[in-house]
Amino acid sequence: MATNNESIEGTLLVHQQFFKVEMTEGPLSKLIVAILMALVFIFINSIMFHTLLSKPVFRELPRYILFAHMLCNDSVQLLVSMTLYFMTVNLQQIPKGLCALLLLFATTTFRNAALNLAVMSLERYVAICFPLRHSEIVNHKSAGVSIGLIWIFSSINLVIDVIYSLMVSPVSFKDSMYCSRERIIISPWQIYMFQGFNYFFFVTVTAILIFSYINVVVAARSASSQKDSAKKAHKTILLHLCQLVLCINSFIYGTIERALAMTSSSRLFMDLRYMNFLFVLLLPRCLSPLIYGLRDDAVRPLFLYYVRCGYQKVKPSGTIH
Repeated sequence: MATNNESIEGTLLVHQQFFKVEMTEGPLSKLIVAILMALVFIFINSIMFHTLLSKPVFRELPRYILFAHMLCNDSVQLLVSMTLYFMTVNLQQIPKGLCALLLLFATTTFRNAALNLAVMSLERYVAICFPLRHSEIVNHKSAGVSIGLIWIFSSINLVIDVIYSLMVSPVSFKDSMYCSRERIIISPWQIYMFQGFNYFFFVTVTAILIFSYINVVVAARSASSQKDSAKKAHKTILLHLCQLVLCINSFIYGTIERALAMTSSSRLFMDLRYMNFLFVLLLPRCLSPLIYGLRDDAVRPLFLYYVRCGYQKVKPSGTIH
């Protein structure tokens, strides 16, 4: 049993999105930088979300509904991740039930990001390759259904783990513990299920993005009336791919982390984990408003208007379609 527990903790080190540090090693400045980055990104996402709510047309078009969902999802991910990070730095123990709830949001929103990218890419694929049927296939209702399915698929893995833990040891959910993903795991088969879900999600999402990108590029070369729109769409999907790579890196990095933990000094290991936290977890969350907001001719003027607190009025530079 002890061997299984050690194997579980080592395998799931990849998904542990926070790390324990000694306060004497100078993590206070790192903590401040991480918190400030998270707050800045949440602030930008909040302004962008308010921008989308300010116009009825943004609340009706599926592409902006999915974009608003991405902003909310990324903001929740940042809040929960920073909460877990702060508790870990302070070695704070919490009841296992509360830990399971926090991990549910952390894991679900983490996977939501990749699935939302896939759905948004498919929306652009339909808009460019099937423009006459776009409003029929992609509408307000289908966007809502897609968001619901995203949350169901992203949360099912951890829900199964929590239910299994409740069945095996329900009393343990009252015990205090250091909150981490591996603490919910009590059987080796859960590791394989966790890895299987990860592989399935990212292989599927990668295939969808590549499929959408290739078809949009072909449409951009063959179409004569929508070349500008198709060209912008395939650039957006290409940025989706770049953002997906950053998401995948958080899983690949875990394998490297385990090797470094055995061969490198503890200080170097802590520094590398901190870089992982900043550039793999936080950085992708700042790309959403840059990719979808500032590049959108309809959203950008309104966003800049609210950033300037309404002191300078701007006119939209494009049409919404």
